[in-house]
Amino acid sequence: MDNISDNPLLKEWNTPFGTPPFNLFTISHFRPAIEEAIKRASAEIEEITRNQDQPVFENVIAALDRAGDKLGDISSVLFNLNSAETSKEMQAVAQEVSPLLARFSNDITLNKELFLKVKSVYDSRQKVGLDREQMMLLEKNYRNFILGGADLDDEKKLRFREISEELSQMQVKFEENVLEDTNAFELQITDRKDLSGLPDGIIEMAEMEARKRNKKGWIITLHAPSYIPFMKYSDNRLLREQLFKAYGSRSFHNDEHDNRELAVRIANLRLEMAGLLGFKNFAELALVDRMAESAEKAGTFLAELNTASKPAAIRDIGKVKIFAAEIGLAGEPERWDWAYYSEKLQKAQYDIDDEVLRPYFVLDNAERGIFNLAESLYGIRFIPYSGIPVYHPEVKTWEVRDADGTFLAILYIDYFPRPGKNGGAWMTSFREQRIKNGKDTRPLISIVTNFTRPTETRPSLLTFNEVTTFLHEFGHSLHGMLTKCTYESLSGTSVARDFVELPSQFMENYAYEKEWLTSWARHYISGEIIPDQLIDKIKASSTFNEGYACNRQLGFGFLDMAWHTITTPFIKDLAELESEALAKTEILPPVEGLNISVSFTHIFGGGYAAGYYGYKWAEVLDADAFEYFKETGILNRNTAASFRKNILEKGGTDKPMNLYKAFRGKEPSIEAFLKRSGLK
Repeated sequence: MDNISDNPLLKEWNTPFGTPPFNLFTISHFRPAIEEAIKRASAEIEEITRNQDQPVFENVIAALDRAGDKLGDISSVLFNLNSAETSKEMQAVAQEVSPLLARFSNDITLNKELFLKVKSVYDSRQKVGLDREQMMLLEKNYRNFILGGADLDDEKKLRFREISEELSQMQVKFEENVLEDTNAFELQITDRKDLSGLPDGIIEMAEMEARKRNKKGWIITLHAPSYIPFMKYSDNRLLREQLFKAYGSRSFHNDEHDNRELAVRIANLRLEMAGLLGFKNFAELALVDRMAESAEKAGTFLAELNTASKPAAIRDIGKVKIFAAEIGLAGEPERWDWAYYSEKLQKAQYDIDDEVLRPYFVLDNAERGIFNLAESLYGIRFIPYSGIPVYHPEVKTWEVRDADGTFLAILYIDYFPRPGKNGGAWMTSFREQRIKNGKDTRPLISIVTNFTRPTETRPSLLTFNEVTTFLHEFGHSLHGMLTKCTYESLSGTSVARDFVELPSQFMENYAYEKEWLTSWARHYISGEIIPDQLIDKIKASSTFNEGYACNRQLGFGFLDMAWHTITTPFIKDLAELESEALAKTEILPPVEGLNISVSFTHIFGGGYAAGYYGYKWAEVLDADAFEYFKETGILNRNTAASFRKNILEKGGTDKPMNLYKAFRGKEPSIEAFLKRSGLK
């Protein structure tokens, strides 16, 4: 792209609400736009550095927060597209620009002259009357400079640069490899008898997938809407085994998409970076600004919860084993049997399963129900807005307004799986909220999921887990949309990793509440409101296999901490580290040829390195918070107003525990979590 002035990414986005002009740019625009945006941002940083005035909060810290806005917006668009609608060309661009962005970040934190200005403001912080938000931004900036290598000698600074640039590329490559292996596998079924046990909707979806690929029969993939139902319902044990092993061995095949070397290299580079900064391991570095504060405290939390939950996990597995034997399984159940026999046991105990519930969980109705829930709690409204450019025709958009009509945000939702989309579900943003020159720039928030597609005869009918996932990601989006902060670095979800899951997990609680479910859950054919007895069964089964589920989640936490508490470079087989880490939680027999680490994108590709424990940590918070709502009324406007004011609007403008106590009036208790989980 020769003419920078013609690059639509660099121009002012003359679109509704300044949304990204997806209709105007191509992949080829990204690299030149990012290179130019880096130049412009670097000039802004240089201006701050060369300023001869006395360093104060406004001309150093606030100025740093405002610098590079355009670069941030363009980068957000690129990396969000690389997760939700990627291609080989886009992946190549992401690989190319990642080290450029890492280099720019290093140019800031390794700038000695700039650091001296930051340090000068930091050293005088108690004397200049900063408010709480300003103090948090100052502390965050100072910490980022220290953790970004500002205090290192020249030789170590050079090595720090090399590490951060290499890591930026490797983490992108790690996720690409998992996506490639996920897309590469297909289970083709040509004999109808091999469909035994599968619900009609799953069979229809598999038939549509086969037609789409110009294949005969039915195609099952490793994408969640296909993989999960097959593992739950297929009577063909050999096919369940085949699919389970394919999923569990992604990026573990000694081929171009194998992630073994990448995982070890990433872990070792993180360790080396931590060592340069004076930490004994990466977890100690990562947890500096978390609620847990230290690797030791996070590890103790995992261990204590494991002690509390393991008896329940053993009990759960014992019940499934007995039940499986009673209905004809010879020998011990294997891992590919777990979902199948668990589903049948749940059906036998509670007369409920996903296929009983699906007809009531029409996606369009769930969407409306969730929006109405937000309106009931916070008074906000969601207005469909079709005039906004989108990156794929399936993406839906809304204008979000407060009760008084004030514009709050734009919300994008992208529901269904595609080959160019990563697995799972996430909330992200194309632009963060910030106030600059007195103007409140509102956020552009996106929810991306991989929900069950509609078929030729049925609308999209969600599983109960998909309903809770929708609530979860919507909770994150509320955190992003309702934020009222001055500085972008603190707005929205820019909070401690073990606090960020509170708003999301809090919303999941409504999935078990009659008052909410009956407001929208109607049978897609008859229009019947979900019966009370089904809701009673949902509640009664809410702790079904919860011990096992907690045990499994803790296993991921232990594995994450194992990788990030190594104190010497890892040189063994990574399967050995994984086996040792999971030994604390393993109950079912291991399966040869599988590996979690090589597809663990949360920690090797995403931002949860040394932070996966945070999901369980935040569960304690969300259970305690919802207990307060139950005491006052689950739709109580006053309680919701406090949650909005003290949690959702505040971003990272105060320490998480201070925010929580402002809402709840006290520190959280673990009692509500233990009770809800059936662990007590």
